[in-house]
Amino acid sequence: MTAVPAREYPEPELGWLAASRLRFVVTIVALAAIYSVCWHLAKVDVGKLVTGLPRMASWAAKSWPPATDELPVLFRRAAETVAMAALGTSGAALLALPLCVLAARNVTPSMALYYPTRWFLNMLRGIDSFVFALLFVAAVGLGPFAGVLGIAFHTWGSTAKLWAEAIENIPPGPLEAAAVTGASRVKVLAFALVPDVAPSLLSIGLFWWEFNVRASTVLGVVGAGGIGQELKNSMDLLDFPRLLTIITIILVMVTLIDHGSQWVRRRLE
Repeated sequence: MTAVPAREYPEPELGWLAASRLRFVVTIVALAAIYSVCWHLAKVDVGKLVTGLPRMASWAAKSWPPATDELPVLFRRAAETVAMAALGTSGAALLALPLCVLAARNVTPSMALYYPTRWFLNMLRGIDSFVFALLFVAAVGLGPFAGVLGIAFHTWGSTAKLWAEAIENIPPGPLEAAAVTGASRVKVLAFALVPDVAPSLLSIGLFWWEFNVRASTVLGVVGAGGIGQELKNSMDLLDFPRLLTIITIILVMVTLIDHGSQWVRRRLE
């Protein structure tokens, strides 16, 4: 029987395979090192979790049945939360409209405005609404107004950035066609840009409203009003039946808003 010669690989292919394996090993080692450091910095202790779970189970047992004697107050606080999110998101959308044009590379009037606008939006996005609310509590006092401002400033940066990216992704044809007719920049934006991008802008705005309803439930921790403040009070007093009622209201409220927003977005498609 004739022996089959071993397959020979050319030198370049063997070198590429070795380099690829080396990169894979280096990547795995680097990821392992990064997560090891993160585990240490986060002080993860699985033992504490195991010993703490029975305590949480006892709290859950103590929370039944849920308290219903303060439902009118809690419903009013839930309405405050929705109002905070609605006003904050709407204010952010109005502020984001001019900036998203400046921050979109394909329609900005000048690159000298593009980069500072992007940096400003990144600064707003980099500060969470929770931090903004904490700062505004110091400025305007306790209550939902501080929550509205906190939501508005963070959402301003995030919404404008996403709107700018949506504008950059539209086809250039309609804009170029409108510009060729001699229309002013304002008319090009109003009649060629807005009709194409409006559904995307509205969908992004609805997403941020959903997100802000959920986010505003915790702003009460810093005194920004809403049902989050009642949540914190119940936790501080270890009033578990009332806490269960508040959590149930939050879940129902968020679920209804999410379904309503999804229905509107489907109608826009």
